[in-house]
Amino acid sequence: MLKISDDLSSLMKAGLSRSVTSLLIKVATAGLTYLALIVLSQTLAPLEYGHYAIGLSAATLLAVLAGLGQQSAILRLWPELSQTGAGGSAHAVLRAGATLSLIGALVLGALLASGALVFSGASGSGITGVGYLLAAAVLVLPLTLSDYFSSALRAQDSVWVALAPRDLAWRAALPAVFLALFMIGAPVGGTAALLICAALLVICLAVQVAWAKRRGYALAFARRSALKPYIETHGLRSRWFLLAAAVDAISLNADTLLVGWLADEASAALYFNAFRTAGLMTLFSYSATLVVAPMLSRHYHARDLRKTQATAVLSAALGFGFSLVCLMTFVLFGGPILSLFGPEYVDGLPILIILSIGFLVDASTGSVRTTMLVAGREQLYVGIMTAAVLGCVLLQVLLIPSLGVWGAAIASSAARIASQIVLGIACARWTGVDTTIFGIFKLRSMM
Repeated sequence: MLKISDDLSSLMKAGLSRSVTSLLIKVATAGLTYLALIVLSQTLAPLEYGHYAIGLSAATLLAVLAGLGQQSAILRLWPELSQTGAGGSAHAVLRAGATLSLIGALVLGALLASGALVFSGASGSGITGVGYLLAAAVLVLPLTLSDYFSSALRAQDSVWVALAPRDLAWRAALPAVFLALFMIGAPVGGTAALLICAALLVICLAVQVAWAKRRGYALAFARRSALKPYIETHGLRSRWFLLAAAVDAISLNADTLLVGWLADEASAALYFNAFRTAGLMTLFSYSATLVVAPMLSRHYHARDLRKTQATAVLSAALGFGFSLVCLMTFVLFGGPILSLFGPEYVDGLPILIILSIGFLVDASTGSVRTTMLVAGREQLYVGIMTAAVLGCVLLQVLLIPSLGVWGAAIASSAARIASQIVLGIACARWTGVDTTIFGIFKLRSMM
């Protein structure tokens, strides 16, 4: 039996307490997100729902790219600068990251809108034919800022202020508004649904900023003159953080876009629902990571590998256990769960199971991504994930035309399993921290 010292016991209890709070928020988020998707899938035609799925996936992907890696940078740099006091002010870094995120969102949103307009002219579809892409372009800005503000607040050890405005208020408002419009005889289409998402998120962002200032948390933008010193000091690391965020975003959102392109919008909607359902398996892992990221950074840069390993073990164990329960639930009740979206989506059950196997392996590696980033192994992480994403996309391009959503699911799950196994091994070797469920054995040897 593993005997845990008092200091590690206190550390793990604190991490567990915060993780449970974060999990409760994320469970509520998942429920509200599901409710919004169910309302939309039940009230929209498959084509319109497919437009919504494609637009949301595109906006989410571009929002991550627009963040220029600043979401990850602030999670690493704030604890690091607060711990060492070197490399400039933590507050200056936070403000510069916010400004870069704003600029990135404006640029990529404008590029998406311009591309949609050019396509509408070339194809003769008109503005209405690409309306959902224009709406997605509008959504990029609030999504980008909400991602960064959440990361900045989590870096300051906030949970409620960081997560509640977007994950609770926004998610609750979406199904309420969609259902209210349907009940009064004014159901929305895919384009209108995306615009409503953007408008409500802007309101929630304003509430978050006001709440953060009242609680004494830092949230602000930098002046243009402050960007150059930040880029000169931290620009290289930010580029690697961007690449890391980009490959992660592609792995989570490109599938739906490829199915919509190589198959059709209805197939994209079916795959979107199955993928979002399977993604619930990583709910606890993601919730724990939200909390342990600053802790991992703080302990690692303080050169306390024992506490770093203990934090990683806690994250992996809780995440894997939760994911295993989810997989069993999907095997037994996956059909009824998918039927909530409509009877036509029950056919996605095999896709759900295939994807779930990949997500289970994902959960078994715990906070591998966060650990590699805080340990300065961004290049290694990006290299492994880039190979996995490129391999996945290549397989999907080859398989989707003949196998449809089955091909997309098989390629996605295979790439996820391979990448997580390699990442787990690489992280243990190059950082000294085993973030997988087997990390308990390393922790035992450190006692």
